[in-house]
Amino acid sequence: MTTGTLITVAPTGAESAKAQVPALPVTLDELLLTAKECEALGASVIHVHIRDDEARPTLDQGRLRETVAALRDGTDLIVQLSSGGAVTDPEADRLAVLDAAPDMASCTMGTVNFGDDVFLNRWEFIVDLHTRMQERGILPEYEIFDLGHLTALQRLLDRHGLPHGGHVHVDFVMGVPGGMPGTTATLVAAQQMLRDLPAGTTFSATGVGRSSIAVLLAALSAGGHLRVGMEDTVTYAKGRPVESNMQLVARAVGFAQLAQRPPLTTTEARRLLGR
Repeated sequence: MTTGTLITVAPTGAESAKAQVPALPVTLDELLLTAKECEALGASVIHVHIRDDEARPTLDQGRLRETVAALRDGTDLIVQLSSGGAVTDPEADRLAVLDAAPDMASCTMGTVNFGDDVFLNRWEFIVDLHTRMQERGILPEYEIFDLGHLTALQRLLDRHGLPHGGHVHVDFVMGVPGGMPGTTATLVAAQQMLRDLPAGTTFSATGVGRSSIAVLLAALSAGGHLRVGMEDTVTYAKGRPVESNMQLVARAVGFAQLAQRPPLTTTEARRLLGR
């Protein structure tokens, strides 16, 4: 069992609107302040979506590059850009995310119903994203929205090789309407399937919405790592909106310490992930 906990903060996402969630960090200044605050608490990775001047999701190259540079200058966090964007973003724009040269990028391992929408990830697109990251020295975080995505990941690695650095890290995104449920039983089943992946594969888990605490506790008890943030939940407790990403990171840190698996430093996180 891993003795420390990798904590990723996902502060913004592409789903919530600033008008409905005023605490959502959408400007670069807001994102940078959130990053600094969460790093101070124990986060070591930041999973980044960006917004335009009207707070709408965007994959604008200039903004992406500016964001990566600002986070590198202002923090020691591992910068992970989302290649998922919004469900309406074209594949070419999603692939171009890599041009901003992040430390990491997400790589979703299959198509999934996403509420009333469809999050499309064709096999050819997944292969293209994976091989481009290999060539550029960018570490993928393989996003798993359903159990079949783990089989797709095994196929990808068998046919196209390990990621840059050789370490495989996945994130179970649980509780999305249309994907796998955010339950302990599902997480245990997903963890069992990791046995078919290369030795040393690590996982984080994300509980969306009301599944956030159940997934957090299950992941810690199974030796996994955590992703928390306002991308995934905007309610701290029933009837109580999240006040800031710090609040969610602080809760994750508290549970990790209670489990005697304290947060990894950014240096320890880089060592774990092969960065």
